[in-house]
Amino acid sequence: MEKARVERHLAAILAADVAGYSLLMGTDEVGTLARLKIHRGELLDPAIEMHRGHIANTAGDSILAEFGSVVDAVTCAIEIQRGMLERNLEIPPDQRIELRIGINLGDVISEGTDIFGDGVNVAARLESIADRGGICISRQVLDQVEGKLDVTYRELGRQNLKNIAKPVEVYAVRLDAAASPGSRFLATANLKQEIRYCKAPDGVRLAYATVGKGPPVLKSAHWLSHLEYDWELPLFSQQFLLRLAKAHTLIRYDARGNGLSDWDVHELSLDAWLSDMETVADAAGLGRFPLIGFSQGCLISIAYAVRHPERVSHLILYGGFAALAKRPNVTAAEREGLAAMKTLMGQGWGANNPAFRQLFTSLMMPAATKEQMEAFNELQRLSASPACAVRYLEAVVNLDVRELLSQVKVPTLVIHVRDDRLVRSELGRELAAGIPGARFVALPGKNHLLLEQDPGLPQFFEELEDFLKNTI
Repeated sequence: MEKARVERHLAAILAADVAGYSLLMGTDEVGTLARLKIHRGELLDPAIEMHRGHIANTAGDSILAEFGSVVDAVTCAIEIQRGMLERNLEIPPDQRIELRIGINLGDVISEGTDIFGDGVNVAARLESIADRGGICISRQVLDQVEGKLDVTYRELGRQNLKNIAKPVEVYAVRLDAAASPGSRFLATANLKQEIRYCKAPDGVRLAYATVGKGPPVLKSAHWLSHLEYDWELPLFSQQFLLRLAKAHTLIRYDARGNGLSDWDVHELSLDAWLSDMETVADAAGLGRFPLIGFSQGCLISIAYAVRHPERVSHLILYGGFAALAKRPNVTAAEREGLAAMKTLMGQGWGANNPAFRQLFTSLMMPAATKEQMEAFNELQRLSASPACAVRYLEAVVNLDVRELLSQVKVPTLVIHVRDDRLVRSELGRELAAGIPGARFVALPGKNHLLLEQDPGLPQFFEELEDFLKNTI
């Protein structure tokens, strides 16, 4: 029996839904439905029709539409989001209808007026990671619209979207680039960041950034980083980057599996991470420079300084360790804690999971404000997938550079928060004790990730700047 022919065609797919719809319905079901109906009748449906699209499906708060032109689809989405912004100006925040929109270009299967297929699924997943009032697009869409519309785009890196087999390169449409917190921060500081890419020997694409003017400084990659979003965090990252960029040309990069670098990577190991640092240093054209290692980035920085002592003028190690799981005195409680974290990471990474957030935040930054916790939660989602985060942790806890410590021949400053709950300060002291001539500084506080309000933050900068200025 001959199979029925399936009708396929290429289309730009727009998927939209209401952020926080369940909460809105739980608070005011009748009012929410009435407001959504008005928005659809006066703005959404007319905009889709005007830009030559047609609505394929609606269910509850969601809309699925297809367009013959990618430019039409993105223009429509921009018009809708700008229109919704104006409509919400006088509405109390807890009553606002705020949309998330995802757009993809892909092959679809038609069945009546409805559409199906991977192209549709990707658009729906892009919508799910968009910000309130935001638009996320795939790389295929960007290739068609870049330079044709009066907007800019923020690269979110390769994202592992739920139930999508391969990572998808994702971009957020900047409806108003000046409104981006990171853009405002950089503009106010009279700084401009440039992001470039290079390839590691095994083909992994690495994103690195340069900002500032003056003598170069290389900052190691580490867990939880995003070259663009770091500028928006009300955390240590923002202030640290600013202080360095004011006096130096700061070079930093996202580790493989993180941020804007490739997420879907085969190898996570000390050798791979060391090779990545070598690749970035060479791509940035660095000669001799200070090297700053953060947390697990300290291990890679130590290995680099041992292999390339002629290139490292100063070595600064913050919140680091030489080994975790392979230390001879690891307690049963520590092993149980690591196992619990791995389990919760797989389930709650980047999600609003209270159990995960309570555990992880209490270790990383127990003194954080609600705003800082929310920013940290968003950083999790943007920096890595749950699967890669677990792999990263497994690789890090099994690293061991204790045998390299005595081989470090460059001036070294080791800084650690005295009551750090994630990486105990005695591990920092072990680093300093093992490196010939290293100086150890203990900061007051208990956060592993220093916050703006931390009492040790001013001392950190004083020690860092004095070390860079006076050490030969």
